[in-house]
Amino acid sequence: MRKASITRKTAETEISVSLDLDGTGAYSNETGIGFFDHMLDQLARHSLIDITVKAKGDLHVDDHHTVEDTGITLGQALAQALGEKKGIRRYGACHLPMDDAQVRAALDLSGRPYLVWNVEMPTAKIGSFDTELVREFFQAFSTHGGITLHVDRLHGFNSHHIAEAAFKAVARALREAVETDPRKSDAIPSTKGAL
Repeated sequence: MRKASITRKTAETEISVSLDLDGTGAYSNETGIGFFDHMLDQLARHSLIDITVKAKGDLHVDDHHTVEDTGITLGQALAQALGEKKGIRRYGACHLPMDDAQVRAALDLSGRPYLVWNVEMPTAKIGSFDTELVREFFQAFSTHGGITLHVDRLHGFNSHHIAEAAFKAVARALREAVETDPRKSDAIPSTKGAL
């Protein structure tokens, strides 16, 4: 089916995520954090994965728990939707320019989580959003999605552009990696026979 729905409830957050890997990039994301919703919309639109996120978190404390727990839940949903990963391309990469910013993302849906994050943000905030939470999201997403993920800022001086380019670059790489390989649609893309 390549679809999944996950709900995660803790003392700090309640997150529901639904996704469809064979979607059109449709999205409905409501976390209570405007900038983060905008980034999740970009993730859906540019990966062509339909994503719905409904989150209630302890925003009176700060945005950290909501952003991190959304990454955890979205990663879990991705892993569930991929199943045994039969027929996927597995790897994806993208160099993405956005005005002054250029970000490179490369990923492997290997089941071995690892994040390499070389993305310096010039400012501590984008509006009221802490820029360090961009990394926190991708750390949680890669860990719980079983993704080896490398993200590098090549250029950029505007934090909004850098963050948005990162989400879009990961989205485009993810789009490539989750697609069915028409030459090997019945095989797991590993000499081990399992991912």
